[in-house]
Amino acid sequence: MSSRRDFLRGAAALGAGMVARAAAAIPEAPVRASAGTEPPPPPAAGRPYRPVVTLNGWSLPWRMNDGWKEFHLVAEPVVREFAPGMTAHLWGYNGQSPGPTIEAVEGDRVRIFVTNRLPEHTSVHWHGMLLPSGMDGVGGLTQPHVPPGKTFVYEFELRRPGSFMYHPHSDEMVQMAMGMMGFFVVHPRDARRLRADRDFVFLAAAYDIDPGTRTPRVSEMTDFNMWTWNSRVFPGIDPLVARSGDRVRIRIGNLTMTNHPIHLHGHAFEVTGTDGGWVPRGARWPEVTVDVPVGAMRAIEFDAVAGDWALHCHKSHHAMNAMGHGVPNMIGVPHDDIAGRIGKMIPGYMSMGASGMAGMSEMQMPLPDNTLPMMSGQGPFGALEMGGMFSVLKVRDDVAPGDYSDPGWFRHPPGTVAREWKG
Repeated sequence: MSSRRDFLRGAAALGAGMVARAAAAIPEAPVRASAGTEPPPPPAAGRPYRPVVTLNGWSLPWRMNDGWKEFHLVAEPVVREFAPGMTAHLWGYNGQSPGPTIEAVEGDRVRIFVTNRLPEHTSVHWHGMLLPSGMDGVGGLTQPHVPPGKTFVYEFELRRPGSFMYHPHSDEMVQMAMGMMGFFVVHPRDARRLRADRDFVFLAAAYDIDPGTRTPRVSEMTDFNMWTWNSRVFPGIDPLVARSGDRVRIRIGNLTMTNHPIHLHGHAFEVTGTDGGWVPRGARWPEVTVDVPVGAMRAIEFDAVAGDWALHCHKSHHAMNAMGHGVPNMIGVPHDDIAGRIGKMIPGYMSMGASGMAGMSEMQMPLPDNTLPMMSGQGPFGALEMGGMFSVLKVRDDVAPGDYSDPGWFRHPPGTVAREWKG
């Protein structure tokens, strides 16, 4: 591991880029392997905006060089923890899948070095960006593929603010199914525009990983069993922490093969942004669920209300882990006698499903190596029975500005919790 990190930190010795006027020395390529949310950096010169918070991720540092904002991405194999108890062998950038978020400002000239440490060629497409055709990143069409061990460089001016993505356009089926993607946020030049107190970002991705294995099946089209935000699943997805009254923005990108109706409890929000840009104030519409199509971006905004509020995909299978798609429905089927006879041959056998699957979250059954229970997570009142694309918006009156640490469970005012009626 140390030799790999030394190589990445010494990336200035790598091959020259394809644009002649690029600087000879390549900037450092920072690496993060942590699965936790990194809080945004404090205000600093050259950062005239409020940085975003990448859920279970981080933002890529840059350097200024003769008027260009320079970044360095390294495409490479990575190990990603989906949640405690399960890791996956993926491909990503700078030690993690998805890669680090790139943040810059409308009008910036950016120079992005891309070093390929994969076993095959790659490229990077800047999804949604308006830029010269030769910088669009479609291998074979707008540029040569980036061979293993080589570094290419992309240069373009950021012409409009908004929420964008980056991902390969080389062997796309394999490389995206292996986790190669990242967020690209362009802040408006006028820092007073579109301000939010808390600005979260995450990308939806889907994987098919058989229990006991660690590498996704890249040929799967429909029967995925791990539905992730930033390559994490509940209970491994960090909460979104805010202060009561904060203006909160959540930017969502979808690089799966299906749409995701993202539902937020306890709030009515406005849809304020799409792939095409920011929605004018007079054209915004209220929702409690926003549908994010394949290959699309959506931004929502709301004023935070105190409490613990679920945020999840409303496709019920997408809020589960390690789904078994061939399991029969046994509801209403009496099988105590059969279970008893099987138990004589298989000690410890338990029948399940005759009255639903809720008991699975309490049974703590042994699992195959490197997988997760279908329903998991404990809340203040018992089992949460969720997984996959699920997290909690935690809003408190006493959260300090810039504090994103987990405040624990909400303390409900007396008389405000649903309870048994004893009449």
